[in-house]
Amino acid sequence: MKIYWIKAQAPRRVLALVKHLGIDAECVEVDLKAKGLRTPEYLALNPNGKAPTLVDGDFVLWESSAINAYLCVKAGSDMWPVHNAAEQVEIIRWLSWNDNHWARAVGPFYFEFVVKQTFQLGPPDRTEMVAMLPEFGKLAAVLDGHLKGQDFVACGRLTIADFQLAAMACEWRRSEMPLDDYPNIVRWLDGLDRIPAWADPWPVKTAEICETVPA
Repeated sequence: MKIYWIKAQAPRRVLALVKHLGIDAECVEVDLKAKGLRTPEYLALNPNGKAPTLVDGDFVLWESSAINAYLCVKAGSDMWPVHNAAEQVEIIRWLSWNDNHWARAVGPFYFEFVVKQTFQLGPPDRTEMVAMLPEFGKLAAVLDGHLKGQDFVACGRLTIADFQLAAMACEWRRSEMPLDDYPNIVRWLDGLDRIPAWADPWPVKTAEICETVPA
């Protein structure tokens, strides 16, 4: 099994799960500087030109939530409850909420302070963050209320929904996300940081254990 990745929030979810579940997978870092996501070979695997992408024999899969569900099935993990339809629906609800609402609200903060620094795209521009504050507050209130009295987003335990929602919010302090008024979210994020694979999902020595895909 191979997992193609770059240092970004979607691959982070997958790499964290791989490490957390102890899955035997070859990490393949795509060379962004050499436009590795745009090569014909890579686009044949993922026509979106994005990462992550999973290749397991002849099976190819993209989109981090789908990959994580697949990995859980392979590993027999109830982080995706393959035999419980009611729990699947609960997790899907939060995956959908993240992708359609939460990610859009936290995305500008993440991009300006994490993505720009990672890929040397210049200093943060706070304009978009200011414009997003009303929507951010509305959605943060929803998540904070849901997390009152519980440590995880769905099913009363750690699931792929936690990794999905936390990916762009995990560096909230660095990203100047205004979460101080939402203590349940802060408690949840800090709790996830105590999971070693989530706190440090990246391959330890990229040059030694990951093949790099050039342009």
